[in-house]
Amino acid sequence: MRETREELRSPTAAAIGEFAPDPEELAARWTALLTEWRRVAAHLAASGAGAYDTDQDEQGTAWAREREERRAQALRDRAAWAEQQREKQDELCAEVWLDAAAGRRVRAVAAPAGLTPNEVLVQLAERVSVDDGGAVSVAPFTPGRAAGLSEER
Repeated sequence: MRETREELRSPTAAAIGEFAPDPEELAARWTALLTEWRRVAAHLAASGAGAYDTDQDEQGTAWAREREERRAQALRDRAAWAEQQREKQDELCAEVWLDAAAGRRVRAVAAPAGLTPNEVLVQLAERVSVDDGGAVSVAPFTPGRAAGLSEER
């Protein structure tokens, strides 16, 4: 029942109104709700209790815990996805045209390292620093396949 109230308060429920967009989904939800109410009624009859107590309902408590774990995992997955989207916004894809002399120098550096010219330019861009005055510089480095293999000079 708590989940139903939470769903009704959710922005999605407000956007679609009282009914789910798919009548079969709505029917499945109501069938599951009826099944749960019947289970609770059977639990009350078996226990002889006059009121429902979650502490006395091991199955319901286990299901609630599983639902909460699934919900928490879904929230973690959503947060990770959102972080990936934020990271993607910071990515930059650029096409660089170098004159022949600069192109030959980049190729000459790339070949011995077993890299493509683009990989050398990526490593170069990863090392760019900007000082307080706005001057852009790159400390000398030797391009390599793995970050641990690059040698700082």
